[in-house]
Amino acid sequence: MVKKVEKLPDHVCIIMDGNGRWALSRGMERNVGHRQGLEAVREATEFAAEKGIPYLSLFAFSEENWGRPQSETDALMSLIVKAIHSETPTMMKNNIRCVFIGDREQLDKNVLERMDTCVSQTAGNTGMTLIVAVNYSGKWDILQAVKRILELNPPSGHLLSPEIFSTYLATAGVPEPDLMIRTSGEMRISNFMLWQLAYTELYFTPVLWPDFRRPDFEAALNAYYNRKRRFGKIQESL
Repeated sequence: MVKKVEKLPDHVCIIMDGNGRWALSRGMERNVGHRQGLEAVREATEFAAEKGIPYLSLFAFSEENWGRPQSETDALMSLIVKAIHSETPTMMKNNIRCVFIGDREQLDKNVLERMDTCVSQTAGNTGMTLIVAVNYSGKWDILQAVKRILELNPPSGHLLSPEIFSTYLATAGVPEPDLMIRTSGEMRISNFMLWQLAYTELYFTPVLWPDFRRPDFEAALNAYYNRKRRFGKIQESL
């Protein structure tokens, strides 16, 4: 019997891993796994919205993914474009606002147009905010923040605080993740939101992303509920 979650996180982020292994284990090409993973994206997004989780971040494509065979990266970019187009009506139906984070310079014009159209169409939605990371890395995010600070505000060390620095990150205005879920059994954060994950609760599941469904998400939320978050303090001082 699944235990009911009593305190939901404000922000959940997911590293969606295992598409390729899911396909290869079934004698299929890796790209089949990426396409199959779209159903898991839809279900996780709708589940989070129904639960009332304010922010959900999905790691869709990392900077390091460009190191894969071009046939796979081309297929992934094409899939991202199609997915944005096909899922925008679902986001409108569920009152979900969608934003994208990541380095736009390497992305094709068609990808950028689809992303911008989706952002514009969903901008007025007032429910959950879906943050999709495309061509993103945590190191890139920190570096771009430093560059913006140097360009816009000449260095003044005594005025720079973690709170101020956070306003220059790609996730400015978004609460830091309370819970990070990674599928496929890998136990690392793979250069995702390095600054933001400082005190995030980490949850690793062996379930491959295409098989990730509502009960798996619920299990992660229940694990989060059972954690004691002290943020470096002792329990008595909280």
